[in-house]
Amino acid sequence: MARKKPVVDSSYVLFDVIYEDGRLTSNRKVPGAELGGLDGDTPAKTFIEEQDRKIAEMSGQSRGKIKTIKRSPNQ
Repeated sequence: MARKKPVVDSSYVLFDVIYEDGRLTSNRKVPGAELGGLDGDTPAKTFIEEQDRKIAEMSGQSRGKIKTIKRSPNQ
């Protein structure tokens, strides 16, 4: 009898991020599995902040604090 593989949610949600210094990054990918539930899109900010920390470690340049995030309209 064959076993069924569990279904993995591989969808992404895109976000536009505005930093406190006015810079904008568009279409930042956040796994759909990170979102939803009672928190809605709130976990996206935490996920993007963690991405920014990793980028800063590798590049040596900090991106600064996030002012706002919102879903990209291009989805």
